[in-house]
Amino acid sequence: MLFPLPLQVACSLLAWLALYTWFCHRYKHRNYEWSCRLVTLTHGILATCLSAYIGFIDGPWPMSHPGSPNTTLQVHVLCLSLGYFLFDLCWCVYFQTEGALMLAHHLVSILGITASLALGESATEVNAVIFGSEITNPLLQARWFLKEMGCYHSLTGDVVDFFFVVLFTGVRIGVGAWLMYCELASPKPRWYIKLGGVIMYAVSWVFMVSICRFARRKSMKKYHAWRSRRSDEIYLKTNGHLKNH
Repeated sequence: MLFPLPLQVACSLLAWLALYTWFCHRYKHRNYEWSCRLVTLTHGILATCLSAYIGFIDGPWPMSHPGSPNTTLQVHVLCLSLGYFLFDLCWCVYFQTEGALMLAHHLVSILGITASLALGESATEVNAVIFGSEITNPLLQARWFLKEMGCYHSLTGDVVDFFFVVLFTGVRIGVGAWLMYCELASPKPRWYIKLGGVIMYAVSWVFMVSICRFARRKSMKKYHAWRSRRSDEIYLKTNGHLKNH
């Protein structure tokens, strides 16, 4: 028998808070954001694996069954993620680390999950949105940790950025468009669930614009650095006597 939904969400919130407290104690030589990022990384990996299992194995398939009644497993995963988003929203507001866009993303996620749990339906597509949102999260956190440890400007950092851009574009933009079309075309989901999906997809596009700008800047820096090294190599080959100076 399911525990009352508010109790499940409260337990999830307390669990994430306890994990954050433990990370703060374990890494007390680091700042608070380090511990919060570890919690975010943990949720990202866990939510991605669980939502992938629901979508690809346990079912139902979100593209063909939007608006379906919630299953027990879907409810558990939604409560788990709702507790995390509540924790992270409070943390971000308290420490003022995020801008309005990220806070809006969290608020829409909280409202969407809450609506699905209250209605007892549409967890299928909400879980799919969680999968699409969280699959890039571990790479985003890895990028932050690499910067903190001074290892970002390396091959590892380039690989992380490459896969982040590819996954974000392919899953959140590409597959996200497919999911939004199926959601809007189906008569089953409530209009406000559909509206929440459209808002989440719009937020993804705002993020995508920022990512494209970042990718362009980084690519141009890499290109100019390569041209500079190439020019130096050619100059030294044609003026080899300079090597002795």
